[in-house]
Amino acid sequence: MDAFSTQSTKEFNTDQNNFLFRKPIDTDGSQVFSLVERCKPLDVNSMYCNLLQCTHFAETSIVAERDGRMVGFISGYRLPQQPDTLFVWQVAVDASTRGQGLASQMLLQLLQRLGNDVSHLHTTITPDNEASWKTFRRLAASLNAPLESSDMFDRERHFGGAHDSEQLVHIGPFQLFTQE
Repeated sequence: MDAFSTQSTKEFNTDQNNFLFRKPIDTDGSQVFSLVERCKPLDVNSMYCNLLQCTHFAETSIVAERDGRMVGFISGYRLPQQPDTLFVWQVAVDASTRGQGLASQMLLQLLQRLGNDVSHLHTTITPDNEASWKTFRRLAASLNAPLESSDMFDRERHFGGAHDSEQLVHIGPFQLFTQE
């Protein structure tokens, strides 16, 4: 086994929906790629990018499985200049599990794993992506933290007209655990 496969994959089952949450490992990259391809309109990254997400960014990413099948994935990373801020890059939820709160459960599991070292969350959302807005508003409410949004990437200026504008969403500050 290589160094990446031997990572701790602390698992957590929820009784409500029988999901297993764990850190990704190096062999998850192709499954992540397939999951994202099925989750239109998500942007599909290269499989190599997904391999890096599952290895270099495993600590700040999460996999959800049901019955041994990957049904959810969140990739993220800590902002280099703000290590207390988790940037959520992408949230993918298989159609078979949508409407069950899986995205919210994965986000909370990931934040709990990171602990109080993270007190802010950033992501970007297109203005018309109601499902994502609903998920992150729900997360902010459950964290009892403010949610603010501002322009980050403009359709014309940054994407050359090839992609919708992206709003930066900032949730925080928040604290998951009380200090003793």
